[in-house]
Amino acid sequence: MEGDTAAVVCLRGTPVSAGLARGRLVVLADDDPPPSRERGSVAEESSRMQAAIASASAELAALTERVGEAEAQAILAFQVAMLADRVVTEPAFAAIEAGVAAEQGWRTAMDLQIREYHEADDLYFRARASDLRDMRDRVLHTLRGVDATAIAPGSIVVAADLPPSRFLEIAWDGGGVALTQGSPNSHVAMLARSRGVPMLIGLEQADLRGHTEALIDTDNAILVVSPDGKLAVDFASRQQRAGIARAEAERYLNAPAVTASGERVQLLINVADGSELDRLDPACCDGIGLVRTELMLRNAADLADEEKQYQAYCRIVRWADRRPVTIRTLDAGGDKPISGYTVDGEANPFLGVRGLRLSLRHPDVLTTQLRALARAASRGLLKVMVPMVTSPRELDRARVLLDSAVAGLCKERVEYAVPELGMMVEVPAAALAIDLFDADFFSIGSNDLIQYLTASSRDSRGLSPLHDPLQPAVLRLIHEVVRHANAHRVPVSLCGDMASDVRCIPALLDVGLRSLSVAPASVARVKSAIARHRVATPTELPLA
Repeated sequence: MEGDTAAVVCLRGTPVSAGLARGRLVVLADDDPPPSRERGSVAEESSRMQAAIASASAELAALTERVGEAEAQAILAFQVAMLADRVVTEPAFAAIEAGVAAEQGWRTAMDLQIREYHEADDLYFRARASDLRDMRDRVLHTLRGVDATAIAPGSIVVAADLPPSRFLEIAWDGGGVALTQGSPNSHVAMLARSRGVPMLIGLEQADLRGHTEALIDTDNAILVVSPDGKLAVDFASRQQRAGIARAEAERYLNAPAVTASGERVQLLINVADGSELDRLDPACCDGIGLVRTELMLRNAADLADEEKQYQAYCRIVRWADRRPVTIRTLDAGGDKPISGYTVDGEANPFLGVRGLRLSLRHPDVLTTQLRALARAASRGLLKVMVPMVTSPRELDRARVLLDSAVAGLCKERVEYAVPELGMMVEVPAAALAIDLFDADFFSIGSNDLIQYLTASSRDSRGLSPLHDPLQPAVLRLIHEVVRHANAHRVPVSLCGDMASDVRCIPALLDVGLRSLSVAPASVARVKSAIARHRVATPTELPLA
């Protein structure tokens, strides 16, 4: 590809998924309705509307089968559920009854709902606005009889926003994405990180007509359009060095994690529902530090099905092959609702009834999960962890329920083992009073800890400087938790995004952490970062 026929354009953005990418530029414009077709009868337009919704649902269901990843499937399942919800679709049919064409009725009805979601106080609903736009456009394309813009593998895609299903349909193969809007915690950002696709958000706007090539450089937070010869050569050299670094890191994939000063570090992995384990070799890690069961139990039937939960937990324990497995009880609420279980309409769900607070309001649901976990603990080294703990009394109540669940299994002569009970340390109140908690182990959840410590929402791009995990307040609080845990011989780990960020590895090791739980895709590079670091002595720590 030749980039010298148009002037170089450099646009700044905010990196949300690291990497370097160069390829053909594809600019996606917001779809405007084509000239109106001749409107049919009410019955004809209603029939077209029903057919388009059915077609969109079928496409999403097929895509769900292809992606084979729990978090991606959950995103798509939301859209399928919304298309099946008459509350969502009825306004479009009402507009058709009033005399408008199916396209206009659908767009008007959906635009109103998208605006309501986007302007909601509830962060969950704001994040879902992108999913509704995705659903709106898919149905519109069907109604118009047009296909979405074809995107060749390895392209650099520039758009205002990129819907999750659109992202999942693209073969990235070395490409990348830059959005003028977006959020670091949007679904598409999460998908980009899990697949290693370089991504910028908040990109400066410019007229890119006439340009055919671009490169994304997240190290310098820029998109370069029509790079000149020198830029292209320098970038190719950096890509080559990055490739060498990746290959170097891969040497560590199945090796123990050991610092340059010879200290062994336990490296665990985070998983969703266990389906991703089929693609992983257990030898790459020391076990599983976090299983997010809220991505496994998606409805009321799952919550009540002890046998189904037991089988799912056993599958994960079998994969671990005698390595430790830490399974977190439901961390529902916030941006992870479960119909009929979580609280609807909270003004600020991230500061509301979520995690253990919610589980203690539904002791029957928690008891079912604890019974399944205790049964699975008889099959391997399984530990139970509770999320969003704020006061010691909450942890004590969870332990009472665990003891009761175990007593019930014993009385019924069902095989079980008593698992260790630990807690997430993600609420500053718990971190500051860590000595008051009778936990068998601690796991620091850096994502929420940083959000609550800095009083800044994780999905606010304008506050991204406050989300820096290496700021002194964050490191000091982590240091205090680790110091207490180590002094009292309580195992302590960190399982948030901070553990997967190689920039943070030296600081985490220096504050005394010797157990980290990371995204599976990060294992090799985190082990490489550990191997390069000589642990500082306490007098060298930059925490005072």
